[in-house]
Amino acid sequence: MLCSEATICKHINSTYRRTGTLWEGRYKSSLVDSERYCLACYRYIELNPVRASICNAPEDYQWSSYGVNALGHCNPGIQPHAQWEALAETDIDRHAKYRLLVEGGIDQGNLERIRYCVQKGLPTGTDQFKSEIENTLERRLGNGRRGRPNLKTKKRL
Repeated sequence: MLCSEATICKHINSTYRRTGTLWEGRYKSSLVDSERYCLACYRYIELNPVRASICNAPEDYQWSSYGVNALGHCNPGIQPHAQWEALAETDIDRHAKYRLLVEGGIDQGNLERIRYCVQKGLPTGTDQFKSEIENTLERRLGNGRRGRPNLKTKKRL
């Protein structure tokens, strides 16, 4: 017997005492300055289930990349990032350093910066990183004035 999406949604909502569709909300993303923020974003992602009280430790969350990055589990769908590879010379040492990074948590400043940038669809990185993107795209990123620009502003663009 095939179940419709509506039937599955009703079942999940009643089981987990939630409301709404399973995939509601707009997809959000942020371009990341790999050199400075890649591993901070990894920590942010690995610790999300812990912050949400879904599990007690990142290794307890089965949908996480923590098992691959910190424990050496095999998952062909996860490819190592250059910043992870730069942690150490060998995979064993990389796993150990990654575990220490995640155990150290993420500082409040980086946590807020990542959340803000993802929410607003802005690049996560330094001001120089954002400036380079603006120069490449030839447009300003970030919170500007809403609405149509006035004639004086338009002439400067």
